[in-house]
Amino acid sequence: MERWFEFMGNHPFLFGILFVLIVLFFMIETKRGGKKINPNAVGLMVNNDNAQIIDVRPKKDFEKGYIKGSRNLPFTDLKDHIDSLKQDNRPLIIVCQMGMMAGTVVAMIGKENVYRLDGGIANWQASGLPLVSEKVVKK
Repeated sequence: MERWFEFMGNHPFLFGILFVLIVLFFMIETKRGGKKINPNAVGLMVNNDNAQIIDVRPKKDFEKGYIKGSRNLPFTDLKDHIDSLKQDNRPLIIVCQMGMMAGTVVAMIGKENVYRLDGGIANWQASGLPLVSEKVVKK
C-alpha cells in the first residue's frame, strides 16, 4: 500500500488519467444499461402511470412464470416490434432473467420513459413477489 501512495505521488498525471477513465467507464455503463426500476416500484408504475411490462425471455421461460400483466416479446423476435414500442407513449418496463439483456433492449428502444427491471425475474422472485403461470390441462 505504501508503494501505491509513492506511485501516486511520483506520477500524478497518470493517476489522474486512470481516475478519469474509471469515472467515464461507470458513467457510460450506467447510460448504456438504462434506468433501473426496483421490483417493489413496478406495481406503482403500472397502476399510476399505466406502464406496460415487456418480458423479453424465451417463450418457454415466460410460460414457467411471469409478472402479471406482462407481454412476452422474446429477444430473438424483438426487432419486428421495436417500431411499435418506440411509438407507444406509455412507460415501458423491460424484463429479462437477470437484468442484463433488458439493458440492451432499453438502448435499442432509445426512449426516455423506458426502464429495466433491476435484477430481472431473479430479483423479482428474491424480493418475494409472485409470478403467474398458466397451468396446461391435459385431457
